Amino acid sequence: MNRTTYISGGCRSGKSSFALQLMQSYQRKVYIATAQAVDTEMQQRIQKHQQERGQSFITVEEPLDPAQALSRLPGDTQAAVLDCLTVWLGNLMHHSLLQEDTCPLLENLFSVLEKPPCDVFLVSNELGMGLVPGDPLSRRYRDTMGRVNQRASSLAHQAYFVVSGMPLRLK
Repeated sequence: MNRTTYISGGCRSGKSSFALQLMQSYQRKVYIATAQAVDTEMQQRIQKHQQERGQSFITVEEPLDPAQALSRLPGDTQAAVLDCLTVWLGNLMHHSLLQEDTCPLLENLFSVLEKPPCDVFLVSNELGMGLVPGDPLSRRYRDTMGRVNQRASSLAHQAYFVVSGMPLRLK
């Protein structure tokens, strides 16, 4: 049975590195990237992530529909990391795909996670531990991200919270 592992934490907490560490034993693995290189700083971040994971991953760039990316993985894929739910939600909002704080693309991902095609590692940021954002759009994003995280973690077989590079197992 394929399993889902949910990994959350603050920005720069070591979530992605921890996900890659958990995936070391897999031979055939895929990295599903949700970020897009829209400026020089983001290009540098993406390059750093690519260097961290090395050549052992097939990379699939999918900023809007990770469910489709998961369902189209080669049949011999053992594991996939989706990095990250936070950037993905921002992409959905940027493209005005979110209605009433949900959309078919969100629901499709949750549906795929009920019976994942391989072991899946979800990376996401915990946004609800800081200040309340000062504008309605940022509050909507933070609140929606909280609901997405709750739903994703409830579907996961294992869940971790990473703080200062230290993983804490939640379930």
